[in-house]
Amino acid sequence: MPESKELRIENFKPSRAMGQNFLIDGNITEKIIRLTGYGNSDGVLEVGPGNGVLTIPLSNAAGRVTAVELDKRLLPFLHETLSGKPNVDVVQGDILKLDVVKLINEKMPGLNYHVCANLPYYITTPTLSLLVKTGVFITITVMIQKEVAQRICAKPGTPEYGSFTVFANYHTEPELLFYVPPECFEPRPDVHSAVIRMITRESVILAPEEEAHFFKVVRAAFAHRRKTLANALYAVFGNTHSKDSVSEMIRMCGLDERVRGETLGIEEFIRLSKLV
Repeated sequence: MPESKELRIENFKPSRAMGQNFLIDGNITEKIIRLTGYGNSDGVLEVGPGNGVLTIPLSNAAGRVTAVELDKRLLPFLHETLSGKPNVDVVQGDILKLDVVKLINEKMPGLNYHVCANLPYYITTPTLSLLVKTGVFITITVMIQKEVAQRICAKPGTPEYGSFTVFANYHTEPELLFYVPPECFEPRPDVHSAVIRMITRESVILAPEEEAHFFKVVRAAFAHRRKTLANALYAVFGNTHSKDSVSEMIRMCGLDERVRGETLGIEEFIRLSKLV
């Protein structure tokens, strides 16, 4: 099949349950490839290749591509479309149930690992959480819902800032690259999309046992956004800390005890979690 800036699948009904909105604008994929700068030493994991419109340019740029597709109906089309791409492996499966590290080590040994994908909206958060936690990907470049992208890249004190923002920024350095309008997809989604790149941080800030406690503090801080940080923490840690001691810990971090959790940056959350 010749390469084209548009790939449409004849007589195929996209699954709403699987969140299938196929990218059909090859100009968008060219822009993604240009910004990622993949080369022969790079192995790329693609989640949900769909119609292969991103898979083809990825195979031209990277050393190897492993594309994980859940929908078995798409496999014949993908195998035909990618038949001339010996550096592409299409794997049928659920990304959330696969051993991702084992998979890429088997399919792309010795390469620098990256993720590049047009993620189905309904699995964006669990998929990103899974991929980030592996710690093996140098970059994660994904097209996701605009509002989720803005939340990941949000700054403290903004309405979009939340616990997932802290999670993403603790593990990576996220950057919003550009927005994508609904007309670039088929069928057209009801929302706008955005492409973000997350660069994995080289060093781990906290030990595993400290990290678990850190995120417990973060989740507590955002559980009740209208509450002050002191009240939010006391609601979770009241069995081991008095309200006065929680307030004192907040003051020890150089913060006003009336402060709200959404104004704290990562470093402030780390200092606080070590005290709680």
